Amino acid sequence: MTDTPASSASRTPDRIDLVAAPVEGGCSSKDTMRAAAEEAGKGEILARYAADYPKGPHDQPQSMCPAFGSLRVGLRMRRTATILSGSACCVYGLTFTSHFYGARRSVGYVPFSSETLVTGKLYEDIRDAVHLMADPALYDTIVVTNLCVPTASGVPLQGLPKAINGVRIIGIDVPGFGIPTHAEAKDVLAGAMLAYARKEASQGPVAAPSHRPDRPTVTLLGEMFPADPVGIGQLLEPLGLAAGPVVPTREWRELYSALDCAAVAAIHPFYTASIREFESAGRPVIGSAPVGVDGTAAWLDAIGAACGIAQSAVDAAKDKFLPAIRAALDANPIKGRITVSGYEGSELLVARLLIESGADVPYVGTACPKTRWSEPDRAWLEERGVRIQYRASLEQDIAAVEEFRPNLAIGTTPVVQHAKSEAIPALYFTNLISARPLMGPAGAGSLALVINAALANQDRFNRMQSFFDGVGMEENAGIWRDTPVDRPEFKKKYAARMVGLNKSEEAVGT
Repeated sequence: MTDTPASSASRTPDRIDLVAAPVEGGCSSKDTMRAAAEEAGKGEILARYAADYPKGPHDQPQSMCPAFGSLRVGLRMRRTATILSGSACCVYGLTFTSHFYGARRSVGYVPFSSETLVTGKLYEDIRDAVHLMADPALYDTIVVTNLCVPTASGVPLQGLPKAINGVRIIGIDVPGFGIPTHAEAKDVLAGAMLAYARKEASQGPVAAPSHRPDRPTVTLLGEMFPADPVGIGQLLEPLGLAAGPVVPTREWRELYSALDCAAVAAIHPFYTASIREFESAGRPVIGSAPVGVDGTAAWLDAIGAACGIAQSAVDAAKDKFLPAIRAALDANPIKGRITVSGYEGSELLVARLLIESGADVPYVGTACPKTRWSEPDRAWLEERGVRIQYRASLEQDIAAVEEFRPNLAIGTTPVVQHAKSEAIPALYFTNLISARPLMGPAGAGSLALVINAALANQDRFNRMQSFFDGVGMEENAGIWRDTPVDRPEFKKKYAARMVGLNKSEEAVGT
């Protein structure tokens, strides 16, 4: 055996360029996953999502994993099972968050490895899991959701049986690189369920809903505070109408009732897939909502026109309710400058109610897109000088707080955190604003208590800011026995040491 002499020719040292190397995997590789999904046969689905949920100039808002929205819709439905297919870390985070928000039901999980993903065994595992769970004594429906990796790999959930033992099977793809927000992911599942129910109804008799009003109904589209459907029902009663189911529904047979309506009220205007199903069923869709005096008057007019109600009946309803709404607003005034931001989809409605209560609202940011169903709210707000930012980013919401220096900031957790660090009172939109009625007379004064209480905290914030003034910031944050002192000479010495180590590692490969 002859040893091969080492080459004397010089060669490029071995090194890894950590700065230039793209970050692959997880939420940070949207473009890579999107390209893989299109190549794997998911191009049509992604194209539909791009049309239904158009993104903003900054790609997409900073929101939680979109699949949280569709997961919550399924977990809230009776006799509905949920199976997730995705990375274990994603499934853990989604189930943890869902249980944190009150889910009381287990979530099915089909794990995978590189081998099962590449060979197609993952699809077979999902199919086996669905067959195992499809017990008609327990479930009406099983929802199977592809998260990012299975979607990017082209796992064909649409190939699953449409029903097993009488249990409906619905497969959806909810990738973070295709759905901008968790609010819109609710529409993905709601729309898929409506499409399935509409097909069932077209093929023959279906199960009757547990409650059937004796009047034509208006289906309410979008999750809302439980008291709001009751209030909307009271507004509709003088028109000879009743409030129908709220979509997303709480049980399957409510979907039939939702489709069997006189009109649909798009309270949340971003449910594009659901609206498509209602329009395919021949149902007119009304935008905006009955908030405040102006909003309620315009909404009643729109409902009357859509349902063929005599204008005299509409005017009688307005004469009955508008004075009560005006009285409630006048009895609960709100004075102060307020910025509004959030990702629920009702941000424009909240701003309208605040303005009619007397507040100055210079800015509204929403993570949701601009749609024709929110046009009445956009027009009303912009006529009053409000700047509206659709697909708002965190940076834009914080910039608005800095620009307008409001007396109160309503927003997401990081917006609230920033405002409070600036000694500006702030309220978390989801827990403190969405958790109150907004519609009709009940909603007119509902925000004033929490808003005015927060506005009254300015003196407390000023005292806290004065008390903590001078306490360390950044690397000196906190309380120290010996406050850390910056040592630039140590940084210089460490940097020189790292240069030496890098040269030594390069020499090994030469």
